[in-house]
Amino acid sequence: MKKQVVVIGLGRFGARVAKELYQLGHDVLAIDLDEKNVQAMLGHVTYAVKSDATSETVLEELGVPNFDVGIIGIGSNFQSSILITLLLKSFSLPFIISRAANEPHGHTLEKIGADKVVFPEHETGKNVAHMLFERDIIDYMEISPDFNINKIRPSDQLIHKTLEEAGLNGARDKYGLSVLMIRRGREHILIPSKDEEIKTGDVLIIAGKSNHLGKFLNQHKKEMPLDSGHPKESNDATKDAA
Repeated sequence: MKKQVVVIGLGRFGARVAKELYQLGHDVLAIDLDEKNVQAMLGHVTYAVKSDATSETVLEELGVPNFDVGIIGIGSNFQSSILITLLLKSFSLPFIISRAANEPHGHTLEKIGADKVVFPEHETGKNVAHMLFERDIIDYMEISPDFNINKIRPSDQLIHKTLEEAGLNGARDKYGLSVLMIRRGREHILIPSKDEEIKTGDVLIIAGKSNHLGKFLNQHKKEMPLDSGHPKESNDATKDAA
């Protein structure tokens, strides 16, 4: 479902998140004090605005209190990062993600109410964008601009279906997605057959185009509330296959 997202701070991390979320079909308001950063985002987001996001009045005028998600991509200016996080929290935004430059900064952001704190040296902007609204995606790895590998947790609707019944039989099915591996407890099923049944607790390693995976997940799930995180898993979608 389309969300309204405000991204504040359009450095490398913030710009990547904003562009990716817009490409995924969400309404994105991008804010930065640097005119060059704002100009670079024109056409890549719904709205790009040069404004001081540390001003409560400015944020209210832009309608930010009505947004679904706030993402603060500011890393080096701790004071601004913390102030903006507090402002978004005061607006009661349902979900707030704040970028941290180091552990103390991250702990502070968590204490003042950030739902998720990210460290760009560990998590890329693109990964954050892809996993933000898809609770079922545990991990994501880009292979090419439009092709990636995802580690997903099957929804209840998929349990007890075969891969063929679920539409995961490679290019022959409508989604064009291929299951590279099923992790079932300590068992790893490589290149499973189309008749393999999806079971409770399975983790699927799926390869395919981003838009095809999005259609598949939307088709097989009910709208769920945003989550502040996932159970800890490996950071590499292919590590378990090695």
